[in-house]
Amino acid sequence: MESAPLASGRDADVFVIDDRRVLRRYREGGDVAAEAAVMAYVASLGFPVPTVYQAQGADLVMERLDGPTMLSAFLAGELDAVETASCLADLHHRLHALPPRLSDGGDVRILHLDLHPENVMLTSRGPVVIDWRNAAEGPADLDVALTAVILAQVAVEGAHPLASSAATLLDAFLGCVGGSALTALDQAVAIRRNDPALTGTERERLDAAAALITGRR
Repeated sequence: MESAPLASGRDADVFVIDDRRVLRRYREGGDVAAEAAVMAYVASLGFPVPTVYQAQGADLVMERLDGPTMLSAFLAGELDAVETASCLADLHHRLHALPPRLSDGGDVRILHLDLHPENVMLTSRGPVVIDWRNAAEGPADLDVALTAVILAQVAVEGAHPLASSAATLLDAFLGCVGGSALTALDQAVAIRRNDPALTGTERERLDAAAALITGRR
């Protein structure tokens, strides 16, 4: 019998293999080759990601990370909003400073497209970015806009226990990150709207989330 997962997300489960490795398995199948390739590429350039040991089909065997998520540390009071936002902004800047893997350059950068506090682990070797399934290449402002939209979606859900914290973090992030979330806001909203993992209610909040971001810039 398969053991219970160490963690579960919207579309994947993480299982412990041993004290240094975990298995991330996508429940609906798929191919992790592209995800593993971009992780290996950014790692070769010094960007903090889990080491990938094996990638096959829907299974990704990776380094087992220590430490909490950035979200957990923020909610526990170990990081305040400015520290959290500064770290997120720094990770954006570091990622977008890397040369693209597939494109010729210009304004095209490597994009994570899901870079929020639940996808950053605060490990003994520093912040490490996880969950690269959505990674692509394009303008850096699109990555910034998507992070802002993800935070804003929580902020505009009045009944959400983290709504107030998300609003505070959104303000701090927009103040730290530079660039312009507004430049690519419509594209970011469209990407989120087409995300099959979102619920209908989450899609309905996208216009309010965009309005919140616009009102803060």
